[in-house]
Amino acid sequence: MKLNIIKQQRLWWTVSAIAVLISAIAMTISWFTFNAPLRPGLDFVGGTRLQLERDCSVAGNCDEPINSGQVRDILAAQDLANSSIQVIGEDKQTLSIRTKTLNVDERTQLRAALSEEIGTFDPETTQIETVGPTIGQELFTAGILALIVSFFGIIVYLSFRFQFDYALFAIIALFHDAFITAGIFSIFGLVFGVEVDSLFLVAILTIIGFSVNDTVIIYDRIRETIAENPKDSITDIVDNAVNQTLSRSINTTLTTLLPLIAIALFGGETLKFFALTLIIGFILGAYSSIFVGSTLLAWWRVRQGKERVAFADSQPHEET
Repeated sequence: MKLNIIKQQRLWWTVSAIAVLISAIAMTISWFTFNAPLRPGLDFVGGTRLQLERDCSVAGNCDEPINSGQVRDILAAQDLANSSIQVIGEDKQTLSIRTKTLNVDERTQLRAALSEEIGTFDPETTQIETVGPTIGQELFTAGILALIVSFFGIIVYLSFRFQFDYALFAIIALFHDAFITAGIFSIFGLVFGVEVDSLFLVAILTIIGFSVNDTVIIYDRIRETIAENPKDSITDIVDNAVNQTLSRSINTTLTTLLPLIAIALFGGETLKFFALTLIIGFILGAYSSIFVGSTLLAWWRVRQGKERVAFADSQPHEET
């Protein structure tokens, strides 16, 4: 199978533009809903999270799923009406509540009120986390700074290794991957109540690293082909480079996805969404390296009249 990505480049750009537009709309709605482009987790906004699971060894304790409306009435009576409530688990017997920061007495009072109305909770599975707003703000600032530094470092590295326009379109492809991944999780936050935490930022940084590696492989092949066939047009060179590296890109992505899928299925609540973020981002990274970064480079070179003048003095380079 040989892809003719240049001939169908407008199709790929349209698909990406629609995905970016949907992501932007979702993040705008999230902003008006949560005051943030994604539903922020405890790590970023601070507060207390309680996860309580009913003790099903008690007769009649788990006959019915937990009623979120009943929980909300209890929280309102405790002056915690603005808290976030999720009933999770296959049998809907686990309750996750995020409130403002509670002290020990307030947590004890809340648990007693819930136990009285909802049922007996298993103390061995109870989880309580408290994060101060200052720590959350520091985590957010550090994460954003890490993203900016990584983008800047990639631009500098690719500008030296290739040329500035190569670096520019690689960054556009990386932004495409990170933005759409964030947009998908923005939709998850609106529809399913999924919150993003510090692990989400770690996953985005990992996606950037994976995606740029895939892009560099294709760029390296483009440079080698230009050095071997300097009279060929850039469109033919990009088409050939993508097809020559296509199997490697697909195989690398698939083998990376397999353990991530296993983690998403069996890694528990903590790692499930971290793995899902990586799965989405890695698929987008493979897509953008092939269909976005490469086609934009060919389009730009043709537009600048450089389709036959590029890396004339380059020598074949080993793939990364």
